[in-house]
Amino acid sequence: MIDRRDFLARFGGVFEHSPFIAERALDAGRIVPPLTADGIHAALVAEFRAASREEQHGVLRAHPDLAGRLAIAGNLTEDSRREQAGAGLDRLTPQEHARFTALNAAYTETFGFSFIIAVKGLTKDDILAAFERRIGNDAEQEFETAKAEVERIARLRLQALIPGE
Repeated sequence: MIDRRDFLARFGGVFEHSPFIAERALDAGRIVPPLTADGIHAALVAEFRAASREEQHGVLRAHPDLAGRLAIAGNLTEDSRREQAGAGLDRLTPQEHARFTALNAAYTETFGFSFIIAVKGLTKDDILAAFERRIGNDAEQEFETAKAEVERIARLRLQALIPGE
């Protein structure tokens, strides 16, 4: 049997500041032993996709700007801090930071949520190129792209929590 409190403490943050995803997956009986990254990911993604459009937007809005004010203030979740640092976003030149800030502002104004990308394995240049390419998407295309990136981030976080998969 899966202990609810332990499960939520361990996996409730896989979708950024959105523990309701893990709660619903557990309550729906989607979480079954043995706990594997693939199994938990499938369960969480099913709940994310079943969530209302407004709830999905809430999950997207829970993600911080890349190299944004939360990062500067040191107020990112540990997962987000580690992910952004791994891509070098904590070591931007003033010019690079200004470019990220301008793109973040334009993107958020256009789409209503921060630019989301699974940064693992990417460089700051890769991220900037994706930023500049995706800012031209229409709203529905970018909503779907951002959701896919959130799901990719969740998979990477689960793989870090359950090593060996």
